[in-house]
This record gives sequence, C-alpha cells and structure tokens, in this order.
Amino acid sequence: MPTLLVKHAYLVSMDDHQREFPDGGLFIRDGFIENVGQTSSLPADADEVLDLSGHVLLPGLVNTHHHFYQTLTRAVPAAQDANLFNWLKTLYPIWARLTPDDIFISTQTALAELALSGCTTASDHLYLFPNGSSLDDEIAAAKGVGLRLQASRGSMSLSEKDGGLPPDSVVDTEAHILKDSQRLIETYHDPNPGAMTQVVLAPCSPFSVTSDLMRESARLARHYGVHLHTHLAETEDEEQFCLQKFGHRPVGYMQEVDWVGEDVWFAHAIWVNDEEMRVFAEHKCGVAHCPTSNMRLASGIAPIQEYRKVGINVGLGVDGSASNDGSHLLAEVRQAMLLSRVKEGITGFSATPSPARAERSASGDEAGRGQGEGERKLMTAREALYLGTRGGAAVLGRKDIGSLEPGKCADFFAVNLERLDYAGGAVHDPVAAVVFCQPVRVDLTVVGGRPIVRDGQLTGLDDGRLVERHNRAAKRLLAG
Repeated sequence: MPTLLVKHAYLVSMDDHQREFPDGGLFIRDGFIENVGQTSSLPADADEVLDLSGHVLLPGLVNTHHHFYQTLTRAVPAAQDANLFNWLKTLYPIWARLTPDDIFISTQTALAELALSGCTTASDHLYLFPNGSSLDDEIAAAKGVGLRLQASRGSMSLSEKDGGLPPDSVVDTEAHILKDSQRLIETYHDPNPGAMTQVVLAPCSPFSVTSDLMRESARLARHYGVHLHTHLAETEDEEQFCLQKFGHRPVGYMQEVDWVGEDVWFAHAIWVNDEEMRVFAEHKCGVAHCPTSNMRLASGIAPIQEYRKVGINVGLGVDGSASNDGSHLLAEVRQAMLLSRVKEGITGFSATPSPARAERSASGDEAGRGQGEGERKLMTAREALYLGTRGGAAVLGRKDIGSLEPGKCADFFAVNLERLDYAGGAVHDPVAAVVFCQPVRVDLTVVGGRPIVRDGQLTGLDDGRLVERHNRAAKRLLAG
C-alpha cells in the first residue's frame, strides 16, 4: 500500500479539539490518514514525501450545493440583474439546448475551479436532462478530474401549464424520473468510507415538482439509504407560492411530504422563522448556505448564526455558476464570514456585554466608537472554515471527510503563505489570513492521497484546452 508523508506545515486539523500544529504533518497509507501531529512525531520516511514549509494545511473543503452546467451561462446579459424567478425564466430556454457533451465539459470546468480553490468533495444538483443528457455524463466527467462527487439526480415535473415555473421543454415524466433514479443508485452509489461517487435524490424545488414526486423520491431514497436534497425557502416569492399552491409555508410543506430527517439537507433556507428552525433542529435537517448566490440574486441573508446556535448542521455551497459566476469555495468561506457580520450589524448586538468590554467602556476606552451597550457576536475565520469543512461533511452525512484525523480520507489542501497576498497577515495568524485576505488559487489539493492540484496547476487536465472547449459550447448555447 503506497504511503505519503507530509511535513513541516502549519496544520489545522478541524478535529473535535480544534488542534493546530505549527510544525505539523500527516502520514498517509493507501489514501487514508494513519497519523497526524507534529512533524517530529511522524515516521521519517514514506514512498513520497512532501515538505510544506511555509504553507498552511487544511482539510479539503466540502461543497454542499452547485449546478455545474451553469458555467456555460455565466454573466448572460438578460439575467444579470434579475431576481430568482425572472432569472430562471430567462435561462430555462437556453438550458433546454444542453447536450451530453455540454454536461461533460461544464462538469470538468466547475470541478477544476473547485479543485483550484481547495475543494475535495462536491455535491452537484443536476435537475434537467434535455437532448439525451443524463447524470451519467456528469459522473464520467468527474472521474477525469478526481474530486469526490455527491451526484444529485435532480428533477422537474411541474411545468407552467400545470402551475409550476419551468417550461414544458425542461420537465420530465415522474415515472421516468423515479425509474432513472433507481437505476443511478444501483449503478453508481457507493456507501463505503472513501467513496468517490455517491448518488442523492434531489427534486428541484417546491415550484417545479409535484407533491407526489416529493413523497415517492423520499420513499425511494430511504429504501436505498441515500440522501435527499432540494432548494427551499430561497425567496419570499417561494413562500407565497407554497401558501397558495399547498396551503403551507415551505418548511411546513416539507413536513407534509415527509421531507424532514437527518438524511435531508436544504439549499439556502433563508426565509424561515424560529418555529421552522426548531423543526430543522429536531429532525436534524442540514442547510447548504450559498452567500454569494444569495447576494447576486438579492434573495436575502440566511440566519446562519441562529442555525448554529440551535445545533443545525450548516455547510457551504458556491451554488450555480450562473448565480455566483464562479466556483471558488475558499472565497465562499470568506463571503460566509463577511455576510454573517453584515447580518449582525443589521440585527444588532447581544443583550449582555462581555466583562472585558464592560471594563473598557467603564474606563472610557470605548468612547466615541458607537458600539452601544452590547457586543457583536461576529463569526470568526475559524468558524467559517469549520462550515466549509466539518459543517459540509455533516450536511452530506459523510463521516470520512471534513477533518484531518486518523482513519479519515487523506483529503486536504495547502496554501503557500510566502506570497504578496498574505504579507503581514500570515505573520500574525496564518489560519485567519487564508480567510480574511483576498482568496487565491491554492498551491496543493490532494484527494485520497492523490494530488489533483500541484504547484497551483491541475495535474490531470489541460486548463487551456478546457477553457477553449467550454467557451465554444457556451457560444453555441447562446446562439441557439
């Protein structure tokens, strides 16, 4: 079994004790971590040795929500300034022209971007299959990149004529959806630790599928022991749609169709109240937080800190590349931290100031700063990194990823701190610098002990050729 020794890095384990090793490393055997700690405590030799002096080393980031195919429709002029429903109506006719080759090339493009941002596991939500496209195209493309894939078999069955949002050209029959879902699970789903491909059942949203399909998808998923995923409570428009169509708010509707449980996670979950948060917490539902997309579409700010306070698992997602226009997950870690702070600024301070702050206020040190009597509970850089690693793994129900510990997958990324972008910051706090400073391309991304990015370059793909093929496909789609 091949071994890999990584040494002399500033290692962030993200384990239960949140241990950090200033001169840390890993000893890896056959794709799994065997030992983690100070370099001096590790074996001296291995089949391959990586000296990461001057680098910070973190667990691989976990992307909990994406739409790979949307890389082909980034920055489309007619969709640049639209809210969610109008944005969708603008892009549906373009997406109806997708081919199997388009699914393949967009998958590789999105995964390449993710790998270059430190991502090692990605969940994608593919919910339309025109012109013979299938989830098989995505799975085949992912194997050529080397990231772990949570392949969500999405679906849309409720067209405009039946009271839904999508046009007839991108919906499918429910009988075919369920039959294909079963085929994909039986063909590709690997439930074992270290799995490279797992299948998820993911009807698109309350406004694009019927209640029957939601219930039958849940029944099928639980029969096979796979997870469930959908968009939920992304906009106020959705709330009104659910009340008029189903007589429930979005979360209540999920309860009605048996879509609550630890095997379920929701994308966005912005427009929820305290009672609905308690439903999530009680049933252990997870949330994929997509801050950039939510800002881009003016959807709102998800109550992430409130979710975390009541014990709800929260992970991060870059969301569709036509509502984010990028697939940089480390940048999403930063956005999550910053947007959380904006929300704190809007909603105010906690009721009780800390003793230290009270002492500073009494001495006059706080005079003129306009901080009021309370103190903000700001998300820290390490908390944001937790969302991108341990949080994402918990949302996906994967216990084999998300932290650097013995027995876990050897999935990690490293960033060279000796660069202009981190000048000064890396001296004060190398971990926080990776989040606070402007996001960069990572220098190393490793999945199961295998380098996917080395020296800031993809190891298995020619990115120049990838861009050329991708742009050719994008032009053809827009030309019709």
